[in-house]
Amino acid sequence: MKIEKIQALRGPNIWSIRRKKLIQMRLDLEEMENFPTNKIEGFRERIENLLPSLITHRCSEGTHGGFFHRIETGTWMGHVIEHIALEIQTLAGMDSGFGRTRETKTPGVYNVVFDYIEENAGIYAAEQAVEIARALIDGYEYDINACIQKLKEIRERVRLGPSTGSIVEEAVSRKIPWIRLGSNSLVQLGYGVNQQRFQATITGNTSSIAVDIACNKELTKRMLNDAAIPVPTGDLVTNEEQLQSVIRKIGYPIVIKPLDGNHGKGSSINVNDWEVAKIGLEHAQKYSNKVIVEKYITGYDFRVLVINNKMVAAARRVPAHVVGDGEMNLQQLINKENQDPRRGYGHENVLTEIAVDKDTTELLDKLNYTLDTIPQKGEVVYLKSTANLSTGGTSIDVTDMVHPENITMAERISKIIGLDVCGIDIMAENLTQPLKESGGAIIEVNAAPGFRMHLAPSEGLPRNVAAPVVDMLYPQGKPFTIPIIAVTGTNGKTTTTRLISHIVKSNGYRVGFTTSDGIYIQNTMLTKGDTTGPVSAEFILKDPTVEFAVLETARGGILRSGLGFSQCDIGVLTNIKEDHLGLNDIHNLKDLTKVKRVVLDSVKKNGWSVLNAQDEYSMRIINDLPSNVAIFSLDENNEYIKKFAREGKTTCVYEEGFVTIKKGDWKIRIGKAKDFPITMEGKAKFMIDNVLAASLACYLQGFGIEDISNSLRTFIPSAQLTPGRLNVFKFKNFKVLIDFAHNPAGYEAIEDYLKNVESTKKIGIISGVGDRRDEDITLCGKIAGRMFDYIIIRNEKHLRGRKEEEINGLIIDGIQQSGRDVSYEIIPKEIEALKHAMSMAEEGTFITALSDVISNAIDLVQEYQARELLEDGKV
Repeated sequence: MKIEKIQALRGPNIWSIRRKKLIQMRLDLEEMENFPTNKIEGFRERIENLLPSLITHRCSEGTHGGFFHRIETGTWMGHVIEHIALEIQTLAGMDSGFGRTRETKTPGVYNVVFDYIEENAGIYAAEQAVEIARALIDGYEYDINACIQKLKEIRERVRLGPSTGSIVEEAVSRKIPWIRLGSNSLVQLGYGVNQQRFQATITGNTSSIAVDIACNKELTKRMLNDAAIPVPTGDLVTNEEQLQSVIRKIGYPIVIKPLDGNHGKGSSINVNDWEVAKIGLEHAQKYSNKVIVEKYITGYDFRVLVINNKMVAAARRVPAHVVGDGEMNLQQLINKENQDPRRGYGHENVLTEIAVDKDTTELLDKLNYTLDTIPQKGEVVYLKSTANLSTGGTSIDVTDMVHPENITMAERISKIIGLDVCGIDIMAENLTQPLKESGGAIIEVNAAPGFRMHLAPSEGLPRNVAAPVVDMLYPQGKPFTIPIIAVTGTNGKTTTTRLISHIVKSNGYRVGFTTSDGIYIQNTMLTKGDTTGPVSAEFILKDPTVEFAVLETARGGILRSGLGFSQCDIGVLTNIKEDHLGLNDIHNLKDLTKVKRVVLDSVKKNGWSVLNAQDEYSMRIINDLPSNVAIFSLDENNEYIKKFAREGKTTCVYEEGFVTIKKGDWKIRIGKAKDFPITMEGKAKFMIDNVLAASLACYLQGFGIEDISNSLRTFIPSAQLTPGRLNVFKFKNFKVLIDFAHNPAGYEAIEDYLKNVESTKKIGIISGVGDRRDEDITLCGKIAGRMFDYIIIRNEKHLRGRKEEEINGLIIDGIQQSGRDVSYEIIPKEIEALKHAMSMAEEGTFITALSDVISNAIDLVQEYQARELLEDGKV
């Protein structure tokens, strides 16, 4: 077996719109294609022994043990690998359950698809699932425990922390989209101008001054003391002399902690003698030269959480500990405690496993204990000096027991320090009494407090403390996304995208859009190149200045990574024609339709799918889309247009020279097509098609008829604004047209346009694109033979695995099939071909250069134009 490719799909994709995170592995079974599982002796027994939990996989049988039954009766190894990949992830604490295995058009080669929680772990699971299958086939040992531990380590290294993750989950439950910014815990909620950012539990609205105050424990204590809030007595020290002075003043027991510490690092508590105090000072100064020394307050460790100045939860925290039984030693008691199913590696469970570290041994040393010590029955032995859950501590929810005065005090503290998310550490016998009565005190105030103790306490009610954070970031009525129009199809995507963007911009929005030329905000290109994939879409959606997104969305990005957005308001499908077939398992128009419709399936239920009524494959899916549907057509009498009219639905048509919105039989004319410059005075029918699609999309988005009309009148096509889209350059004796057409549908559109162009001679410069099917290249040659009087064949820069002679031969075959006696010659280099065509141009010649890459051609033509003007003395 051989893995040909592994890719992570991160957005809506051809396998699932709802399950956005999928691993797709292309797997060649090689000789194993001839060996289903029932032909491999002992396979069932070996896989059951290695992964007995696969018994829960119901598979297509729909019953407990269904997968093992499939193995018994015979299934192919791709299917087995899918289930192994799902199960090892689940065993590593990443519950996974969705999978698909489908054979490609290449016999023995399968797409194995399964969901993942963490991308790196999913990729590792794919690789190891194949290794596990090999071991099971050949009967050699495989260390499944090491594999699962490795998956856990990958998960802990890349996953969002419990607090960050809880906020993301709450946002997702409200259909708020999110983007992880980088590899840490910085997250963006929402899109464009309506985004909000947070990191851990610090939001974009958190005051940096407040964070600085909270991180300065001495300043915090002074501010709280000045506000009549009880805090421990103490002072700041930097040496032993100052330490001794403070101890004389406040007496033992004391707490020693670094001024700038966090998570209890460098702290020593309940210190009762001078020698230990000196050691504590030395330990604290590893983290901060300035050290806080204060009176140790007896009682329990409580954490009160205040969000948006309202108390939302309180918990009593208990440091990691064991309780003696008079028989087991401390190490045995720790091992037994770690067997609690609630404990796990890192943050995978409610509780974390207890690890023996320096803090543990120091605490045991104070008791004259070692790990071999057997505590008395009922004796509690604390193993950590702080109650952090990440070191094995536990928490008990006490939210409903907090006295109203303590609630008021906590909310005051959040305002005094200035934190929108505030964790307050309190030492007290209880919170049911006011602190002034119980003798408790505020120990610390924390910016970025952890949520885990409240989300999943070891005792008491869980509290959804992420909800008030999202409520604070997005109060009722505040939008979290921006309008998104996504444009897909074979031909016309870029021009339609640019037309929509121009209409949007002309009506007061700051628009961000992606095209096959580059990424733009307003009309400023920020990134050059083919930017029609998910990374480019995210670029726009992450920009905090963008108010409206228009995203050209091509097949390559959908197949490679899925969509770069969760949902769009309007999806436009221009057409589905022969192009790029035979690549990435897309062999026919039915396959291509499945890819393109991913955009339409991602339209919101109350949004709109806009389709071409004259496109056969678009109309095949018209009744199978989750959103509202509107259609457009160059033919007002198209059968689908007439059907929509009878049903009172919305369409956009070209009738009697007008671009017209129709609702039933009611017509609203946007304007004459010839008045819109992009249509080349109404001669370019394929451009009118693009105007129809853009006008309908903008009308459905809520733009007015007059606003759309005025915008279309001011959209002036040019090499700068619409590079490679019907760019016509006028010379004294001839004209040059440069267009991006590179497939049969594009060639036919140019052919239709040239019928309306008067010229003495039509010269065509064409090329074949290496990643097209033979029949597509031949058909382009045939169409070229029909529309040109003379043809220059050139070579594309990227042959994509083909030879020049092979591609040129297919083009020549097509020219000869055109039924016309057309002369041709081969000039390999684009620039030389264009120069030659212009040198042979006579009065009234019309040169057409069709190319998959157009920038060089445009530069050359503009250079020749400038030279002609200079020679004529016009510049």
